[in-house]
Amino acid sequence: MTTDEFEQLLVQQPVSRLHRLAQGRVHRHFRLGKRRLIEALLQHSTENRAGLESDLALLMRDDVAPKSRPAAPHRKTEASAAPSPFAASRGALTDGERSEPPTDLTAFLAGIGVPPPQPFVADPWQDDALESLKATDVIVSVPTGSGKTYVAVEATRRAIDADRTVIYTSPLKALSNTKFTEFAKIFGRDRVGILTGDRRDNPQAPLLIMTTEILRNLLYDAAGGEIDLRLDTLGLVILDESQYIADPERGVVWEETIIFCPGQARLLLLSASIGNPQDIADWLTSIRPTTCRLVQHHRRSVPLRAGYLHPNGKLVPLFRTIGIPKGPNPPLHPEAKRLFAQYEDDSGRTR
Repeated sequence: MTTDEFEQLLVQQPVSRLHRLAQGRVHRHFRLGKRRLIEALLQHSTENRAGLESDLALLMRDDVAPKSRPAAPHRKTEASAAPSPFAASRGALTDGERSEPPTDLTAFLAGIGVPPPQPFVADPWQDDALESLKATDVIVSVPTGSGKTYVAVEATRRAIDADRTVIYTSPLKALSNTKFTEFAKIFGRDRVGILTGDRRDNPQAPLLIMTTEILRNLLYDAAGGEIDLRLDTLGLVILDESQYIADPERGVVWEETIIFCPGQARLLLLSASIGNPQDIADWLTSIRPTTCRLVQHHRRSVPLRAGYLHPNGKLVPLFRTIGIPKGPNPPLHPEAKRLFAQYEDDSGRTR
């Protein structure tokens, strides 16, 4: 089979089969559209064309075999030649879903915008976290947009009012710069400093913003007798995005920062995605002079919705419902399935 013939054969395949063919051959193939996936497979085929052709033939045979079996007399068969895996319904529909029409774009976009102003009232979990910080370390594990920053700001305010130094860390310099600007507006420019790899501004301020690596290095220096930080006045250390403790490469930085953190300072760990927060709280309790309290909250203040934006500019809901349904293989919106199939066809024709 020539290269052109093999390319035409790939174009005729549904994208789901191409992804199965690309497994173990093309890195991150699931991120590629049909045209780029075919290009990647053709490039890979220069090493072992025979093996690729053989695997494709097996996939085609396996996909066709079940359809060649005679259907049971009492069952109604569906059309077998679907142009795309998305042309067939994804996920079994319940009786309620069959009777309920899929949501439309107006309902999908309803409620999006700036809410009207109203008085701020702290949630019970926020009050619980702030109260617990008076006596223990605290891990706050709540969904994104729930109000972790309020806990950090209010805890910082209370520590500064008590003449204690506060250190706020983030995993990225860009995020540290953003927090520096944000906190300078809240507490005043003269009360906020920043220390990153390429920036040192107002290092004697009562609130210092830095990356976690910078704090770890400062604690290293302090342990070696080279004091570059007012550890005697340190009252609160805030570790934002603390799920990085599980990072294979950088997690050790968070571990060492926690281990070397002075005992008189309270630790406040913030995250929306720690998978085992109780295990982390138990570990902190075992190595720190005080216990660690886990504060969790599971309800999202800002609900998630999923949509699909086609390259032609059309936006449609991704699922039949407004929100994101739970469970495996939720049914897709009919218009989203149609646009998926159209995109596959268009990608194949551009070859």
